[in-house]
Amino acid sequence: MKQIGIIPAIKTHQKLELFIKSPHQYGVLMDFQVSQLPPLIKMIKEANKKVLIHLDLIKGISSDEYGAIYMIQELKVDGIITIKPSVVKLCKKRHIMGIMRIFLKDSHSFEQSMTLVKKTQPDLVEVLPYMPTLQKELNDRLNCPYLMGGFITSKSQVNTLIKGGAIAITTSDDTLWFADTTQPLNNNRKEHSNDL
Repeated sequence: MKQIGIIPAIKTHQKLELFIKSPHQYGVLMDFQVSQLPPLIKMIKEANKKVLIHLDLIKGISSDEYGAIYMIQELKVDGIITIKPSVVKLCKKRHIMGIMRIFLKDSHSFEQSMTLVKKTQPDLVEVLPYMPTLQKELNDRLNCPYLMGGFITSKSQVNTLIKGGAIAITTSDDTLWFADTTQPLNNNRKEHSNDL
């Protein structure tokens, strides 16, 4: 699995325009109404970029398998982020990226999440919130690459997480989208065969 660095989280049309101008290949659409998505996805595809959808954060559509099927068949998205294992499994069957979002509040939620990830086997995991102290255990326990997001406001935080093993950071802070990323970032995670 290749290291990505930043995945912009896009919540407005203005942010979408910034993403199109950015150097990043992947973007996540969230907080839009489902009726707004077709032209936005068209813009992203025409810019030769990849679109991920935060299915749980799209208004006007069910976040279950039926909503996912619409996103895959009609909108041709490249991946779906979800908290639902059934949606992740559907994505894998349809050969698009199934990304499981997990929230780590305490040791109990950590253990529950690790068990769920092991059972579901997503292509990627999005871990929230910003928690670099847990990265060593994430590297040891997760059987797939992971992204991190939430409360990330500086390039030093991005560098810490990438060096610690995350393959990418999801952020809506557009100042980080255009931060100087010319310095190589070391990643301690071993390579995976899936290509993101």
